[in-house]
Amino acid sequence: MPLLSLVIALIVVGLGLYLINRYIPMASSIKTILNVFVVVCVCVWLLRSAGLWTNVSTYRLSR
Repeated sequence: MPLLSLVIALIVVGLGLYLINRYIPMASSIKTILNVFVVVCVCVWLLRSAGLWTNVSTYRLSR
């Protein structure tokens, strides 16, 4: 995926999250959960698009 597409997608997601947080009234705990969920999803999406997700998903902590 080209870098420009990644940057545009991140801007769109950030703008959407800002608009949801700003204009949709909801409890602060729900906003926090929504923000954490979106950030985790975007991080996983970025890792998958960069080809690094397979390294993360196959990592083992045991000996």
